[in-house]
Order: sequence, then structure tokens, then C-alpha cells
Amino acid sequence: MRAQRVVQMLVMVLIIGTIILLGFGQAVLHLWNWLMPATFGLHPITYWQAIGLLGLSWLLFGGPRGFFGGHRGGHWRHRMKERWESMTPEERERFRQGMHGRCGHRHHQEPAAETKA
Repeated sequence: MRAQRVVQMLVMVLIIGTIILLGFGQAVLHLWNWLMPATFGLHPITYWQAIGLLGLSWLLFGGPRGFFGGHRGGHWRHRMKERWESMTPEERERFRQGMHGRCGHRHHQEPAAETKA
């Protein structure tokens, strides 16, 4: 009974994956052929080239994280929360001050009061 359930799930994943691949392939094909030749003077592409572009962009920018429910930065966020909770209030304030200096969040000085001439 369990093997039958696994086979059903596999068939559903294959069907849904095929539909998604066909849909996204067509979307990339039409968007590329509509925008890129007119905008940048590039050649139109075929459906299989559009699928290749999808695969390349998936490898370069997404990887398997986007498809299998992975949460970006989930492990890092959890570790940082644990470290933050173990800090003393003084350590937290030092950390905040250090991050303000590194991230460009400088305290802005208040404009000087205008003097009447």
C-alpha cells in the first residue's frame, strides 16, 4: 500500500513538474523574443534555448533551495537568534554600534538652528 502511494506521489510530481516546465519555458520564450531583439538587438531564441536559460538561471541564482521548500538563511537566522539571546545588554549595544558603523547607518546631526539676521 505504501509503495503505491509513493508511485502516485512520484507521478503527480512529474506531471506538475512537466506543466511548470512547459509554462515557464513558454513564458521565457515569449518574453525574450518580445523584449530582447527590440531592446538590445539580440536574436530570437527557440523553446529549447528558453528551457536552457531557465536551467542556467536556476543554477546560477536559485539552485535547489527554491524548489524543495528550503528557507534562505534559515540556519543562519536561527544561529544568530541564539547568539543574540545569549548576549548581555552591553554586548548587544556594542554589536548595534558596530553594525551602524559598518552598514552606513550613521547618526545624522540635527540641522543647526537658524539665526535671524
